[in-house]
Amino acid sequence: MNDDLADPTAIDIKVDPMRQHLIGITAHGHLPFDVPVVSEIATNLWQGGCRDGLVLPKFVSHLVSLYPWEQYDIRHSIDSEMYVRMYDSAEQGFEQVDVLAAWVNVCRETGPVLVHCQVGLNRSSLVAARAMVLAGEADPAGAVALLRARRSPACLCNPAFETWLLHDAPPPGAAVSASDAGDAE
Repeated sequence: MNDDLADPTAIDIKVDPMRQHLIGITAHGHLPFDVPVVSEIATNLWQGGCRDGLVLPKFVSHLVSLYPWEQYDIRHSIDSEMYVRMYDSAEQGFEQVDVLAAWVNVCRETGPVLVHCQVGLNRSSLVAARAMVLAGEADPAGAVALLRARRSPACLCNPAFETWLLHDAPPPGAAVSASDAGDAE
């Protein structure tokens, strides 16, 4: 490496995603938010946002990215990673939500799963809430309340996402099972 490209006086700085926050105003409802990069929602279920180059926390065993435009720097061995393009839009379809949520639940059986989107408010909230519903941990309204209590009151501020989860999603028995998602490996 060229010595001119390295600062001989640079100090080693550690960036902790557990302490960093994402701050802004939502596109849906113009709600202010100030959230940690990642938050623990339920057993082995973490939710959050992402910035290019942010180091993935070492405790994460499985990564589900709903925002492939930016990626974590993964510096440890993880058991699985999945990248799916989802939009925080009223036009976003819901066809893949149950398969993603079932996959999250399969992964939760073996270790912590981080489901992330850009900020961790809508796309990741939809999948995390649906995972809790499919696992029988909460009904839809309870899952929404838990997300808003543990992550941010701005979770699921996209009205199309909240409406689908609360009123339009198929009942859990009719949804894709965790074994179906596991078969898709």
